[in-house]
Amino acid sequence: MIPSIRICIAILLATWTAGAVAQAFPSKPIRIVVPFSAGGPTDITARLIAPRMTELLGQPIVIDNRAGATGIIGAEMVAKAPPDGYTLLFGTASVVAINMVTYSKLPYDTLRDFQPLTPVMTTSTILVVHPSIPAKTLKELVALAKARPGEISLASAGTGGTLHLPIEMLMKSAGVKLTHVPYKGAAPAVVDVIGGQVSGMFVDLPVISPYVKAGKVRALAMASPKRSVYFPDVPTTKEAGYSDVELQNYYALFLPARTPPDVVAKLHDAVVKTVNTPAVREKLIGTGADPLTMAPDEFTRFLRADIEMWGRVVKAAGVKVD
Repeated sequence: MIPSIRICIAILLATWTAGAVAQAFPSKPIRIVVPFSAGGPTDITARLIAPRMTELLGQPIVIDNRAGATGIIGAEMVAKAPPDGYTLLFGTASVVAINMVTYSKLPYDTLRDFQPLTPVMTTSTILVVHPSIPAKTLKELVALAKARPGEISLASAGTGGTLHLPIEMLMKSAGVKLTHVPYKGAAPAVVDVIGGQVSGMFVDLPVISPYVKAGKVRALAMASPKRSVYFPDVPTTKEAGYSDVELQNYYALFLPARTPPDVVAKLHDAVVKTVNTPAVREKLIGTGADPLTMAPDEFTRFLRADIEMWGRVVKAAGVKVD
């Protein structure tokens, strides 16, 4: 056979094989790594979208909880996973943006090591306290903390995360001393707040709203630009006089960098269809979240701007983890 013909055949075979592999995706279960403990808001949301994604992709979606170090353990695992579409990270602002500006040595770089896929939702953060705490407003809590320096303790899902930074913001803005108690995820922190082992916490609305409604915790303020339609009587931190204490969290999916574009496109299509499925959308909204999707390129630009924004916030608050 003429050498040039052999080369042409080899190229055609390689192209056909690559196309066949892409068309076959997915051919085995897909793992979504949640870098926080089971039962927390990130875990709950991942398990909410998994059944519909399973239907659309024709393969089981397995949720893998890898808690610890403010999401770093799970994120590093995905960053180092094969870029074949079978391992995804379900991250939050703390994992992909805040960690970037609070840790001087991080085993991953969000914009270098991940292929951003799309957000799934955004959510507001609310400040709650155990009913035994004699404060019914944020100003009353601040006054109590000033009268008892260090005695008021606020939990978080981990040092340097989205639930920790509002504590630092509040201490700086109000000139008050609070005791920060970090946990390996929101779920165990919420358990201890409900049990009265910790005074309170800033927490994402979806995970705490049932306990607020049941009277197991008392809502003091929304750390968001506007009041929540679910708790219209709870004022914002700005209304309480602390405009610097404000944030918006988001939950989103990421792939390892260098994942093939066709695999990215197929997964993105499945996630967007999942979020826009009426039943899924209704459940997300029912938790107090706002469903949101973006194109990968748009989401990458959003992340770059978000990392820069959190860099300014962290510098102003003087927060540094290491």
